[in-house]
Amino acid sequence: MASAAFEDIADTFAFLEDWEDRYRHLIELGKAMPPLDDAFRVPATKVEGCASQVWLLPRIEGQGAAARFDFQGESDALIVRGLIAVLHALYAGLTPAEVLAVDAGAELKRLGLDEHLSAQRSNGVRAMVGRIRKLATEAQE
Repeated sequence: MASAAFEDIADTFAFLEDWEDRYRHLIELGKAMPPLDDAFRVPATKVEGCASQVWLLPRIEGQGAAARFDFQGESDALIVRGLIAVLHALYAGLTPAEVLAVDAGAELKRLGLDEHLSAQRSNGVRAMVGRIRKLATEAQE
């Protein structure tokens, strides 16, 4: 169910044997993301449950079954920005129903993130996935 963009990330992670290289790649993914305008760094877009500052701004294009989910994200931590980029690759362009069908834990496990992130970062990823799922649920209503 993973997108081509996420598969590219998974392939790169599989190619990079050293976790230091994977962390560097994760940081580069985050740096490549467009910045979130300061006007959207507000309590309504802030993700609670993350040790770092994290904001997710949803965008739903279209309506009904043809609607497509997308979001912009931002964090004050480089690794977390990279994690946002990974989640963007996983979810962007899917319908809200497809977003809800993604097993994020299983997909992220393919990258080995479950074994190499601190407990705080793992909690933050779960909080971001929870927010994305909530936004997708609201988009279906």
